[in-house]
Amino acid sequence: MRPDLFEAPDYYLLDELLTEEHKLVRDATRDWVKRDVSPIIEDYAQKAAFPTQIVKGLAEIGAFGPYIPTEYGGAGLDQISYGLMMQEIERGDSGVRSTCSVQSSLVMYPIYAYGNEEQRQKYLPKLASGEWLGSFGLTEPNFGSNPGGMVTNFKDMGDHYLLNGAKMWISNAPFCDVAVVWAKNEEGRIHGLIVERGMEGFTTPETHNKWSLRASATGELVFDNVKVPKENLLPNKSGLGAPLGCLDSARYGIAWGAIGAAMDCYDTALRYSKERVQFDKPIGGFQLQQKKLAEMITEITKAQLLTFRLGQLKNEGRATTAQISMAKRNNVDMALTIARDARQMLGGMGITGDYPIMRHMMNLESVVTYEGTHDIHLLITGMDVTGIPAFK
Repeated sequence: MRPDLFEAPDYYLLDELLTEEHKLVRDATRDWVKRDVSPIIEDYAQKAAFPTQIVKGLAEIGAFGPYIPTEYGGAGLDQISYGLMMQEIERGDSGVRSTCSVQSSLVMYPIYAYGNEEQRQKYLPKLASGEWLGSFGLTEPNFGSNPGGMVTNFKDMGDHYLLNGAKMWISNAPFCDVAVVWAKNEEGRIHGLIVERGMEGFTTPETHNKWSLRASATGELVFDNVKVPKENLLPNKSGLGAPLGCLDSARYGIAWGAIGAAMDCYDTALRYSKERVQFDKPIGGFQLQQKKLAEMITEITKAQLLTFRLGQLKNEGRATTAQISMAKRNNVDMALTIARDARQMLGGMGITGDYPIMRHMMNLESVVTYEGTHDIHLLITGMDVTGIPAFK
């Protein structure tokens, strides 16, 4: 394993816009990634295994529910701090960031925002501490971009609900202790239910043979006449807008996270361009290589400015779904392009596990699809500017 010599690019001196708390949170996360993730992540990606030993460290740095109030075990940070943490964690690996995004935005957030006080007290502290890990059940085998078509359903049986159906492509599923599951009641209204490991009829088979997010555990959530206590229904919001509100928070984190992956690829390529000599000089001295590096740092800088402003709007409660969509789509696409260009700069070495680029590239092929595909996010922006939905 090569030493982690990462130095973050800050071409427009954005650090000057951050508070001291922002920088402390970011630097602590960066140091943790360098110490606990970088030395092991290539090996775990090659093995297609999730490094469970990092869960405690993620909890200790506040990566589970960073913006959840401290009274429920969260760190009580603002949205820019949350974004910076996701940036640094995805700089280490997209799969590790996925674990945090699911735990924070897709499990803890809906319990905090849509749950009652008893549910908050029961679940949030254990999720924040990493004692419990959660998953989020929305996508189904036949319904991805059209989640409203879901067939997973529950019936009122008097003293409990009876849940049936299946969810697919679920991060954390194989080892989750709880799952926030979205299902239709007998009137066809979508509600959130908290399903716990050990409930009879609830199984979580793992998804194998992935070429992407190999250091993240992916699986299914299968419900075969699962008896869910009535107190496990999230009472404060229903309808498709409830899970989509969770996705807004997750997509916001991804917009920051993708910058981390891009920065790691750029930093690796820049360092390599100064060390690799061909035709009697470092390859960084050739015009085409400088073109790649100049375009990389330009696009990273644009993405940094986009997410910083989005973070300000999020802190003020003014960030719209469409604005978050734009940032997620732009920044992941940007990161994929940089990963591909960086891989070319490293030549054959770029496909090996000696460098992180190929792993980032493969991971980003999932990130560009999940939490809303690249094309769907494009159409969300199109609908926002024209007022005409193209996907209905």
